[in-house]
Parts: sequence; C-alpha cells; structure tokens
Amino acid sequence: MKTLIGGAIAVLLGVVGLAVWFTEFLMIITGCIPVVLLLGGGFALYLGFDELKDSWKNDEGVDASAD
Repeated sequence: MKTLIGGAIAVLLGVVGLAVWFTEFLMIITGCIPVVLLLGGGFALYLGFDELKDSWKNDEGVDASAD
C-alpha cells in the first residue's frame, strides 16, 4: 500500500514538474536526440561489422573444408 501511495505521489509530482518546466524538458530532449542517434548508429555499425566478420570466417571455413 505504501508503494502505491508513493508511486501516485511521484506521478503527480512528475506531471506538475513537466507542466511547469515543459520548455526545459523539450530542450533536454532536443539535446539528447543527437547523442542517442550517435550512440545507436555506432552500436549498429559495430554489430554489422561483427556480423560481417563472422560471415567471412564461415566462408573461409567452407572453402577450407571443400579442399
């Protein structure tokens, strides 16, 4: 019951805070979007390169066993 009341109070304070500081909230969001895109893109590049290396290893293994 304490958790429910604490959660309700936190939600209420969050809504009030969002209403009061909405422009600052949007400024933070617009500042975070490029960083998230850079990190996400870098992670996708890393995973794609890792997958490409795995496929090269598999191709080399197939050629070696065919000889």
